[in-house]
Amino acid sequence: MKSLVLFDGVCNFCNGSVNFIIRHDKNDRFRFAPLQSDLGRENIDRFGLDSLDSIILVEDERSFAHSTAALRIARGLGFPWSLLYIGVVVPRFIRDFIYRTFAKYRYQLFGRKDECMLPTPEVRAKFLA
Repeated sequence: MKSLVLFDGVCNFCNGSVNFIIRHDKNDRFRFAPLQSDLGRENIDRFGLDSLDSIILVEDERSFAHSTAALRIARGLGFPWSLLYIGVVVPRFIRDFIYRTFAKYRYQLFGRKDECMLPTPEVRAKFLA
C-alpha cells in the first residue's frame, strides 16, 4: 500500500522536500498531493487537522503530522535516511516545537510560489492531485 504525503504546494522548501523524497524513494512507496488540493482538503477534514503549516503523512488509514510525519517519511526512504528515525526518542512536544518554529518562517527563508508546483511528466504518476 502506498503512503500519501500532503504538502504545502506553494512553499519552495516543501516542494524541494517532495523532490528529495521522489529522488530517494527507491521502493516507490510515496504518493503526493498538495494540501491545497481537493484530496488534501478531504484528508484534512477526514483526520480533523486544522492547519496547512505541516507536512502530513497518511498511511494505513492513519495520519501523522509535523515532526512525526517527517521522521516516518525518512524511515520509509531506507538507509541512510532511515537513521534519522532515531529522532523519535526526542519527546514529540520538543520535536514539534522546533518543526513549527521552522514552518512559521519557511516562506521568509525559502520563498513561496503563487500556485502549486506542476510535476514533470516523469513523476506525474506519483501525484494524486
